[in-house]
Amino acid sequence: MKTIRRIIPIALILLAGCQEAQDAGVGKVYRHSLDGAPGSLDPAHASSIYAKFLVVNLYDTLYRYRYLARPYEIVPNLAEGMPEISADGLRYTIRIKPGTRFIDDPAFPDHQGREVTAQDFVYSIKRHFDPATLAQGAWLWQGRIEGLDAWKAAGANYDQEVSGLRAPDDHTIQITLTSPFPQLVHTFAQGYAGIVPREAVVRYGRELANHPVGSGPYRLTAIDNARAVLEPNRNFRKEPFDLAAEGYDPQVQGHLGLEKLSGRAPPFVDRLQVDFIAEDAARWNAFTAGDIQFIKVPVTQFDRVLAARDPIALSPEFSADYQFDSAVESGLVYTNFNLADRRIGYHPDPEQDRRNHELRCAIIEGFDWAARNDTFYYGIGRVFSGIIPPVAPEFEDSRPLPVHNPAAARERLARNGWNAENLPVLEYGYPASVTERQMFEQFRSFMLNIGWPREKIRPQTYATYGDYFRAYSNRDVMLITSSWTMDYPDAENTMQLYYGPNGSPGSNSSNYNNDEFNALYRKSAVMLPSPERTELYRRMNQLVIDDCATISGISRNLLFLWDKKAIMLPDRSFVSGFFLRFVDLQDPANGAR
Repeated sequence: MKTIRRIIPIALILLAGCQEAQDAGVGKVYRHSLDGAPGSLDPAHASSIYAKFLVVNLYDTLYRYRYLARPYEIVPNLAEGMPEISADGLRYTIRIKPGTRFIDDPAFPDHQGREVTAQDFVYSIKRHFDPATLAQGAWLWQGRIEGLDAWKAAGANYDQEVSGLRAPDDHTIQITLTSPFPQLVHTFAQGYAGIVPREAVVRYGRELANHPVGSGPYRLTAIDNARAVLEPNRNFRKEPFDLAAEGYDPQVQGHLGLEKLSGRAPPFVDRLQVDFIAEDAARWNAFTAGDIQFIKVPVTQFDRVLAARDPIALSPEFSADYQFDSAVESGLVYTNFNLADRRIGYHPDPEQDRRNHELRCAIIEGFDWAARNDTFYYGIGRVFSGIIPPVAPEFEDSRPLPVHNPAAARERLARNGWNAENLPVLEYGYPASVTERQMFEQFRSFMLNIGWPREKIRPQTYATYGDYFRAYSNRDVMLITSSWTMDYPDAENTMQLYYGPNGSPGSNSSNYNNDEFNALYRKSAVMLPSPERTELYRRMNQLVIDDCATISGISRNLLFLWDKKAIMLPDRSFVSGFFLRFVDLQDPANGAR
């Protein structure tokens, strides 16, 4: 990379030499990086973005998202088409593509992968409801599929049919819901919905976590704490790449060389290596040394990488050798008030309940989102009001931004009888880290500016994120700073974070419980996308704002760099790891081949 001057440590030079030796004779090798490790590669445990990233390449899901379309659109993957849905919205009939085969593996007779059937899908969903699986994805379908929860209660006998989850023949799936669930198809694009053969579970048990047996575009050849190595699944169905079908926009994506893929069947590379490098500096050094070909740019490098923030522009130092993209994350960062805490939340005395509401509103007025953005997100995060993030199709671009007004906050406190003597102690929870501590100190400075006594603003620290999560799930944290990555592009996925029955230990960590919000959520939850449903979501958003239930929010802007030899459009949102099947590398002489 001739335009970037750098001193490469000897260790990295040696590592690059070893990498070149390993890759010699393989063909086209694409080396990706993740800033975390997947944990388990069993779809039932694909609870992180890192696990899903690999799982959707090793296993088939019924649906995926169009590679290039923005806004995101769901399309068939293993399914032959979109489902047939009954008029009442309760019966889904989905047909799967014939001829798809699992990878060759010792789990099968003669080590030959057999055809994927509809019964494999039924089995895979049942696994989430089998207590022995210790699955983490059951919440997607709990209470929604007729008879499935009862099947679990009756002992999870796989030979017992579930009335709402059937396979009438090898290529047909029938799902009967307890009530309409318009987001159902989106759940079948999750890593949790990866289709697993029963033979592999029987043979490998918990070792399935590191020995995936799927029908996705790749198969795993090696994995350890540092990386996973995948190679093409030679049994994968041959489906020519279609630019138009994937949502190609030549005006926006024409510079990426994607037209060279047209008409060819993925996957296109001979080896896919995914390195797990959590530490920012190490990941950056590996990227600039050429040991990996993609990086989600660490915030510490934004100054060097960007020539301008508004509009975002890449520095000339990098533009000669790298492709670049920026994308607002599919989620939000927020600080919830624990409304189950009477010091700041709901109170049985109506007058105190009213005063607590005004207290929360004053805290929100004192919170400076511009400063938070500048300090921790390089000033390029997307600040917005409420709980519908910019990536959601129901987002209101015209909604006013949160107002930072310390003078109004001080006046609000005084008007409602709050003063230095009777203000409650604010306990700000977070897992121990330098950045989290800095965020707390900034929050404390905001509160000092509206008159809160320093000694009444206290950190509530936890050794690990797991400890922190358990504490706020147990309603033991007053102020909960967290983030949410959307599972699918539908504002229902953030609305459910404030639905009363989902209170802790459920997803509603604020323990918000507004009767009107709850009624609107129940009404909207069974509706297909429509202008009417969008208005319901926006009304719910306004209720959360008016009730001062959360300090929200910001969506981080992610920056991606990748080697110009790699033909691709990476994604950390809904497309996720699905894009890896479409990655190709330039042939120095002839382009992609």
